[in-house]
Amino acid sequence: MANQRRDAVLTHLAFTAVLALVAFGVLRIAMYHWREGAVLIGGALLVAAVLRAALPHNRTGLLAIRTRTVDVLSYAGLGLLILFVALTITGGPLR
Repeated sequence: MANQRRDAVLTHLAFTAVLALVAFGVLRIAMYHWREGAVLIGGALLVAAVLRAALPHNRTGLLAIRTRTVDVLSYAGLGLLILFVALTITGGPLR
């Protein structure tokens, strides 16, 4: 029973880490630091791409949506796009 619970926690640990980064990014956006928040969310997607590529299938939990290749390309592409937009739009400091 304890082994099953530990395995369930480990399975969703990667998703929880990514979700925590996104939550912190949303918090920064709510505090009117939208560029910092967007950078954090883009970084969280890049972390998701790395974790999806590196972890075995039984440890990816909710990060595994499609095939590994599609997931990694989707996470990395969207993360890079968000970072690009956050870093290139002028009109506010990146603190």
